[in-house]
Amino acid sequence: MILTAGEHGLLVETGSLEISHRLDALLRADRPAAVAEIVPGPETVLVVAPGADQARLRARLAELAEAAARGTGEVAQAAPAVVVPVVYDGADVADVARETGLTEAEVIARHCGRELVVGWLGFAPGFAYLTGLDPALRVSRLATPRTSVPAGSVAIAGPYSAVYPSASPGGWRLLGRTGLRVWDVRAEPPSLFRPGTRVRFEPA
Repeated sequence: MILTAGEHGLLVETGSLEISHRLDALLRADRPAAVAEIVPGPETVLVVAPGADQARLRARLAELAEAAARGTGEVAQAAPAVVVPVVYDGADVADVARETGLTEAEVIARHCGRELVVGWLGFAPGFAYLTGLDPALRVSRLATPRTSVPAGSVAIAGPYSAVYPSASPGGWRLLGRTGLRVWDVRAEPPSLFRPGTRVRFEPA
């Protein structure tokens, strides 16, 4: 289903993150005229196109969504994984260990123990929701968010992990920090992560 989203947007309901990633890849490989923004989500892709012929764009999106559902669309998993070195000295490592029944060493080992995949970006520029976190590490957000979390903080909350791209308020559990710059407005693209990118954490 394709819904109208504001004055210039169309929201494609994909039904799954995998299809969202494939549709995102198809749109970026052959961007329709007038499309200014493509924003994939867990089960949607938002396309913002000021001045576009809405009927024509809607028809094109329907074609691409059908192709994505069939499995067409090469996504970023084909590229090498981004390795993120982490100093695991975060303020919440001990609390995560207590809540999960693991030792602090086991928390770190499980966080490094599997590749994660960028699901989508949101909350702040460059903030990537990394999917595939070990279920044993799933903990709730803080009851009271911190007023400021430093850039480069590596954190978990619910089924996701993330690297804070810039200093901001945040309620995720802090496991450590990285010197890797994941957001740079001078770079092209500015975000090191894009939907479908594989990410692996390792102790620094």
